[in-house]
Amino acid sequence: MVESKFPRKHLLLLAYQSFGIVFGDLSTSPLYVYKSIFSGRLIHYSNEDTVFGAFSLIFWTLTFFSLFKYAILMLFVDDNGEGGIFALYSLLCRHAKFCMLPNQQAADEELSAYHIEGQGNRSLTTSLSRKFVEKRKKKTTLLLVVLLGASMVIAIGVLTPAISVLSSIEGLQLQARNHGMVALLACIVLIGLFVLQYCGTHRVAFMFAPIVIVWLLLIAIIGIYNIIYWNTRVYKALSPFYIIKFFKDTGKDGWMSLGGLLLCITGTEVLHAELGQFSASSLRVAFSLFVYPCLVLQYMGQTAFLSRNLSAVSISFFSSIPDLLFWPVLVMAILATIVTSQAVICATFSIVKQCQSYGCFPRIKIVHKPNWLDRQIYIPEINWILMILCLAVTVGFQDINRIGNAYGIAFMTLIFVTTCLMSLVIKFVWHKSVAVALSCFLFFGTIEIIFLSASIMRIPKGGWVPLLLSAVSTFIMFVWHYGSKKKYVYDLHNKLPMKWILTLGSDLGIIRVPGIGLIYTELASGIPSSFSHFLTNLPAFYQVIVFVCTKVVPVPYVPQKERYLIGRIGPKSYRMYRCIIRNGYKDVQEKENEYDVENALVMSIAEFIQLEAEGSQSMDGSVDGMMAVVRTSEKFGKRFIISESDRNAESSSSSSAATVSSSRSAALRKLQSMYEQESPQLRHRRRIHLKLTDTIYKDSQVKDELQGLLEAKLAGVAYVMGHSRIKAKWSSPFMKRLLINIVYSFLRKNCRSPAVILDIPHISLIEVGMNYTL
Repeated sequence: MVESKFPRKHLLLLAYQSFGIVFGDLSTSPLYVYKSIFSGRLIHYSNEDTVFGAFSLIFWTLTFFSLFKYAILMLFVDDNGEGGIFALYSLLCRHAKFCMLPNQQAADEELSAYHIEGQGNRSLTTSLSRKFVEKRKKKTTLLLVVLLGASMVIAIGVLTPAISVLSSIEGLQLQARNHGMVALLACIVLIGLFVLQYCGTHRVAFMFAPIVIVWLLLIAIIGIYNIIYWNTRVYKALSPFYIIKFFKDTGKDGWMSLGGLLLCITGTEVLHAELGQFSASSLRVAFSLFVYPCLVLQYMGQTAFLSRNLSAVSISFFSSIPDLLFWPVLVMAILATIVTSQAVICATFSIVKQCQSYGCFPRIKIVHKPNWLDRQIYIPEINWILMILCLAVTVGFQDINRIGNAYGIAFMTLIFVTTCLMSLVIKFVWHKSVAVALSCFLFFGTIEIIFLSASIMRIPKGGWVPLLLSAVSTFIMFVWHYGSKKKYVYDLHNKLPMKWILTLGSDLGIIRVPGIGLIYTELASGIPSSFSHFLTNLPAFYQVIVFVCTKVVPVPYVPQKERYLIGRIGPKSYRMYRCIIRNGYKDVQEKENEYDVENALVMSIAEFIQLEAEGSQSMDGSVDGMMAVVRTSEKFGKRFIISESDRNAESSSSSSAATVSSSRSAALRKLQSMYEQESPQLRHRRRIHLKLTDTIYKDSQVKDELQGLLEAKLAGVAYVMGHSRIKAKWSSPFMKRLLINIVYSFLRKNCRSPAVILDIPHISLIEVGMNYTL
């Protein structure tokens, strides 16, 4: 559980840090809630009881959803301390066989993060619910629900900066009375916000928490002032009696106002989504002891002000500020909304990355620098798309009410999806009865549907925006998943039989030259059909062949010591290995690791060779032979002597090194040197030199194999990847041909290539053309 990761002495520190990341959106909602509630016909019910009823609804909605559902209940539902919709989906994938990820193996279930203590017996779920969860339609439906939730997070990433920045700058209307100037300033702030994303937030992140804390203190003080100055009787509105009176007096108009009222809890879902960076206790302390009281005081103060000045509801927040504090509050409002927007944009990057990990998003470049905050990433394509859409919404609407209508639908849909997933977790992961899970769904879901139904009435007034955005993004994600799944099934059905490989002999019917060939494939077992192109069309191939499969398992993070799963293909004389690199759905590839993937692969294979010779019991069975998680050994890294040097300083100091280096022509070595000099990222990259230790081996073949592996590494490593062209059969249904030939093919042509994603040097890359007819 997450609590064990953070000692109690760090509780207050974590609570302090959470303000700048978790509570920014929730703390800026007072800027626009009342304006959105009274944007319709409700403005005609101008009396104190109506305002009191609106506040009573805000108070109990904030208490029910933010405090009770999220701060208390949802923080108990975590995946190894991680939260969010993909954490819930991951739990279901592991414990109820909902997973649609390819290449799942029994060895994955041995990961330390795969099982969570206290979640009961998995076999019980399997026996009771096998018929339900193993049906493909159920899995597809659940995936679509998750993708809908992810799409709404993306829509919120578009709408939050727009409504937050526009509402904070709107206070200038009291001075300038110029709507066009407010929209222009909002656009300038938004452009600057997105342009600075690449720089990361690590330089100014230490300011985020103080900004939000000062902002919350300011609005709480203003709330107390307004209560004392305007109406001390406002405390009576805490009674649910005013809710009944509110709906009795306003009728349908009061029900439709719920679409604006729910904006008081926007940002609440971040409590669960950002659980992995903090602890549940720290979030509960920060929210219940500081954020919640400050928000209640602010809403109560606005209510007291509006009960005497209902005509000022269109800009109630800034109108309720005393003149002495107007400019400080305006500045703090702009800063708080910038912090809010920054956090939401980063959350959007994170959800897109998780979608890509689950094979539901086209390949995109994900940037993470060592000096950035932990788990902070930057996605250039998504950043600029968000900026364009955000500016379009701001300029197109120039109205907080319309943006609020869109925001409300996106947020309510997201938390309804969360409720559906939480109910499934209660049944399939916690192994509670159907009655308990259904009761939870009905209790929360019914209230959320009431709010959602009120929001749907606002679709013509801006509410169509998140529906359009989510429809487009969900369609793209599902088509990508559908096409990728079909391609994987094709590879699986057309893989080469092992018997055919064995008939070729140890030389595979070709000349084996010094070097290592890393053949990337999506298959975790078997030989990909692309390998037959080399055996039938080329006279030579590399001395050592490694089939590399990079896959995602349904856990948030895979420990480095459990990441590499190594096995052998064929007899030892073949020098063919399989390496499966396992990543979690939140794992981020470091660009400047101490040991890059190339060196880690070689060291892992060397460790496997030794474990195999020792007859290690940690090996797991596979189709091609025995596989082992090599980094569980305490001796890892002690098989070789490791030294580092710059690429330009590399030289062949030993006779064996000179012999291997001479296998390349002088022209080729010169070309490689020129390429490295022209590529700064390669010129300054460290190269790890490995040398076999003086260990005495019982089996001389083990030392020979290790020596051959090092010689092949010194000769050079080539990366072999498929460059595929995919089309559907002419006999396929029209819809399948449309999705594969047009949509999926377009996405593949315009997304990043696998070589770019894996950061493979172009001079070491070999692409194999493949035609797929699905």
